[in-house]
Amino acid sequence: MTDAPEPTVLVRASGGLGRLTLNRPRAINALDLGMIHQLHAALDAWEHDTEVDVVLIDGAGERGLCAGGDVRGLAERVMSGRADDSAQFFRDEYALNARIAEYPKTIVALADGITMGGGIGVAGHAAIRIVTERSQLAMPETRIGFTPDVGGTWLLAHAPGRLGEYLGLTGAVMDGSDAIYAGFADHFVPSENLDGLRDALETRADPSSPTELVLLFDETPPPSKLIRAREWIDDAFAADTVSEVIGRLRARPEAEASATADLLGELSPTGLAVTLASVRRSRDLPGLRDALDQEYGLVMWFATSQPDLAEGIRAQVIDKDRSPRWQPATLAELSPDAAASALAFRHDVPLW
Repeated sequence: MTDAPEPTVLVRASGGLGRLTLNRPRAINALDLGMIHQLHAALDAWEHDTEVDVVLIDGAGERGLCAGGDVRGLAERVMSGRADDSAQFFRDEYALNARIAEYPKTIVALADGITMGGGIGVAGHAAIRIVTERSQLAMPETRIGFTPDVGGTWLLAHAPGRLGEYLGLTGAVMDGSDAIYAGFADHFVPSENLDGLRDALETRADPSSPTELVLLFDETPPPSKLIRAREWIDDAFAADTVSEVIGRLRARPEAEASATADLLGELSPTGLAVTLASVRRSRDLPGLRDALDQEYGLVMWFATSQPDLAEGIRAQVIDKDRSPRWQPATLAELSPDAAASALAFRHDVPLW
């Protein structure tokens, strides 16, 4: 008789602490629909449970909290025309993102290691967001011909200066210091102190708040490299269009600006144009739910009408040839109203 497989989310409660551990370490805990449903069920069960005061979300294994959503599954749904299945996944995932943000009890998220895409949707909206010296945070959706979602545009829209446009368009990876500076995290705790922090949250003898406990382990992170880069980032990414952003990057003296222009030249023109518009429009939205609703329209537009999404996943994740063939292939060929069309799209089944 074989042992039953381990659950993909470990759910346990002790000493007033509810712990949710994403448990697909071989996939860096990438989220599938079953995991999303397990997280919903645990949060529902604990909301009115007087034995649980604080909820801690972390990831199994050494590599990270969560590498993102299950993009292979997304590619299969897109390529087989299963739009309703894609919509169901996004509705359940975005409901979880909003649930975490609005949860009546304090949620602490440990964004240790790789925390990207769907992982940002889990960690980025928690009440207390912790990073370490191993943290690597990013919204890398444009790399697969897609656009940031899971409430990522809400976080990007509120980053300092034009960092939101820069991080959204490039998918650049933030370390712990960068994540705190950009508003994706709150506290820097060395990874060697995480077990002590978990124990303190579970065994706290005095009624100190979770924030006060975190501060016992919190250290000042090194300065963010994004601070020094703000001059060229704010200048270039304030431009009206992606083409103008690239032009300004080319005109800058910094080597990083030239490298960023080269990178943007390799990415999906459609994904870039939509992402620029999405981040900027999110700045004017009233709240996270509004940003999620906007993102839902965009992701369903990509999933139902855009070849770049399946092609990007093929090139980056499935075949790994890193040679996507975008349609259209250049910004010059992109329809000037592509982003407006995407933002106007509404799926048959609403998000909320």
